[in-house]
Amino acid sequence: RPGLGDRTRSAPSVRCKEAYKEEDDLSDLIEDIFHDDPSVSELSKSSPGTITNCSGHRAPSQTKGRKCCPVYLGGSSAPLGLGTNTSQRTCDQLRCTTCDFRVITLDDYEWNKSCDYLFFRNNMPDLDKLKVKTLSRIGTRAYACQCSWRSIQNLADLREEQELRWVCGRH
Repeated sequence: RPGLGDRTRSAPSVRCKEAYKEEDDLSDLIEDIFHDDPSVSELSKSSPGTITNCSGHRAPSQTKGRKCCPVYLGGSSAPLGLGTNTSQRTCDQLRCTTCDFRVITLDDYEWNKSCDYLFFRNNMPDLDKLKVKTLSRIGTRAYACQCSWRSIQNLADLREEQELRWVCGRH
């Protein structure tokens, strides 16, 4: 029976692929812990640049994939990049967990008071359509996803903006 033999041979490779995906997910989670908690990252210095997964294979450490902690919003004069307690940069990789859209930013603009949910829902992510409801304002940065929007002038910790469901999408 050639058909039966073919089925039994393909099943282990599917399981194997699933196992590798689970190991990759676990490695990503461990990386997040190392980068977010300084006390844990001290432990990782014993073998810099690598993590050993459960099967004994060494997975290369990813320099890409760090998250801002805390996440900052700020005006156009605030530097963009990976934000930390010591390097207060505004995150330029924001993503909304409610609408699953990337948060766009417009330097030196603020949102018009007439903006509403339907405007962003219908026009996101078309910048030309969005700019129709902006006002030029030096030093301000306009932020928006498909369901929320803010105009910010001064550096602000995202944790203080409780109604926003934005997170750092990794740098």
